[in-house]
Amino acid sequence: MTTAPARSAAGMTDLHLATRNAAALWEALGETRGQEVTRRPGLLGVGGGRNGLRVILLSPEPAPADLALVPELVRAGGRVTVEDPFSAHDFTELRLTPRTLPVMIRRPGPAPAPVPAGLEVTRVTTAAQLETAARVVVEGFPLSHFQPYRPGEVFPTGLLTRPGTELFLAVRDGVTAGACVSVVQDEVSGLYWVTTLPEHRSAGVGRALMHALLARRGDRPVTLTSSTAGKPLYDSLGFEVIGDATWWS
Repeated sequence: MTTAPARSAAGMTDLHLATRNAAALWEALGETRGQEVTRRPGLLGVGGGRNGLRVILLSPEPAPADLALVPELVRAGGRVTVEDPFSAHDFTELRLTPRTLPVMIRRPGPAPAPVPAGLEVTRVTTAAQLETAARVVVEGFPLSHFQPYRPGEVFPTGLLTRPGTELFLAVRDGVTAGACVSVVQDEVSGLYWVTTLPEHRSAGVGRALMHALLARRGDRPVTLTSSTAGKPLYDSLGFEVIGDATWWS
């Protein structure tokens, strides 16, 4: 017997909620970066600059007209990522290559232990802190398409006043060691680019970021898309896989 997917009070599955949250992130980035944003019921497209084109499918069965728009967007050229959280479509004919990443959720519950000693996590509130967070993510994640780094390009100052969007820095023994982004959309908080700089890895920086964010957002579901390296940490914090997304690039 197949277990029905968990649904919110609004009737959306966990995977739909995670997808809407990711779309909210990219819409915020697109608008604050001054990029072209394409909004359709079945997809969101954000294009421009060194980020290239980002398309997120919002449903496993978008309307035919929405799905037909994907090739048009892709053929505009440049760097392309088509994110299909539902792994429902094949874009091989667009000469894109797939990779699969788990989408995870942590349901509301007690916060984990406090941030480990020697580490401090603070919310980004100034333009200088925002630039520091951007550099950490570009260099540590890394975001190779944004290298060499250009101030104001990755996280524009407009994000500081964007409702529902927050950034955080982790400091280890007085030195910036990590960063991440959080987005609140509907009833879900999403985490993105949980990053530790190479020289601070294996020192609990990623765990410190997660502990701080879960303490702040633990009263609601928290979603993320995991890398292979990050999944053991998320498993240990009570996240569970709700789907395997396919990213085409």
